[in-house]
Amino acid sequence: MSKGNIHLYTGSGEGKSLTAFGLALRAVGHGYKVIILQFLKGRKDVGEYRIKDRLSPEYEIYQFGREEFIDLSKPTSIDYELAKAGLEFAWKALERRPRVLILDEVNLAAAAGLLKVEDIISLLDAVPDETVVVLTGRNAPRELIERADLVTEMIEVKHPFYLGIPARKGIEY
Repeated sequence: MSKGNIHLYTGSGEGKSLTAFGLALRAVGHGYKVIILQFLKGRKDVGEYRIKDRLSPEYEIYQFGREEFIDLSKPTSIDYELAKAGLEFAWKALERRPRVLILDEVNLAAAAGLLKVEDIISLLDAVPDETVVVLTGRNAPRELIERADLVTEMIEVKHPFYLGIPARKGIEY
């Protein structure tokens, strides 16, 4: 590739993070370095976190969120601090020039006001030529959509949750 490339996955449907992790797996399969930062997420029992040791050293994942779900209408000071720490870590990760840098749920962190959109765009403007950055999360701010090179919107048509089927280990988490 001749320049850094920004992929953005947003929308109300499931599959944003799943798509990003599929891309991560593909890159690792080719021996490329992948660094993943999860905003708003802190659960260690999810498959994408549990696999880290088996896919190391090409696959790295870091979490910048609490274990419990965040009330995005009333984020705490800890939520702001974790989001800020995640963005600072993203700058350090870029210095390592990974092939893929995934900022999981960064769109939602920005939409909720935990991060400033202009700070994320500054990071995107510094992406090295060989790096692809993937932004995931609902409610992607318009400025991030405009800045991205590839944008996909996931639309929920049907979901088993509404039939009373809970999230399943290894499938939804």
